Amino acid sequence: MEITWFGLSCFRIRSRTATIVTDPYDKSVGLNLPRLKADIVTISHDAPGHNAIRAIKGEPHVLSGPGEYEISGVFITGLDIRLENRRKRDRERRNTVFLFELEDLRVCHLGDLQHVPSQAEVEEALGEVDVLLVPVGGGGALNAAQAAEVVSLLEPRVVIPMHYRVPGLTLKLDPVQKFLKEMGSEKAPTLDSLKISRSELPEETQVIVLNLQAQEEG
Repeated sequence: MEITWFGLSCFRIRSRTATIVTDPYDKSVGLNLPRLKADIVTISHDAPGHNAIRAIKGEPHVLSGPGEYEISGVFITGLDIRLENRRKRDRERRNTVFLFELEDLRVCHLGDLQHVPSQAEVEEALGEVDVLLVPVGGGGALNAAQAAEVVSLLEPRVVIPMHYRVPGLTLKLDPVQKFLKEMGSEKAPTLDSLKISRSELPEETQVIVLNLQAQEEG
């Protein structure tokens, strides 16, 4: 399995049987998303930084809500977690957490999760997580301290931060260094993409920072 990051909450997850793209964004966020092709696209919630389905080539299956799905050899569970917005009219805005089971690995994408769930919620909804894709920059999602708390609850083997400040981004987010400091992982390895199998999972939780594979809009 290979995971590549394109900024914000957008990843490409490649297995032997399928290519998944999570939360594609449009140009209004200040980044230029490459023309990606996918078999499956997941949308955590309906916002320009997460729902640009037209940016993806091919005729992908689009998943934007809770449910259980099996597509191209990948088992996917969508979990409905409401966003806690301060504005009354936005309180029912939904955030879907997606759990992907592929190549004997469990990969969890938290979308724009805004609150730290309880231990009971974690155990009941998610269970064991091998690779966690977690927002860390605030701005309507988990901040660094909250993200570190979620990591301690889930105890994944690999943590990949997302949704944080990068050059060109128009959203006001914190830098990834805040999260790395919270985790005591200031010297976390930085990769262009993560290629991993179950036999290669670390024994203890490891943070890995992926280099941005997108360009600032000129």
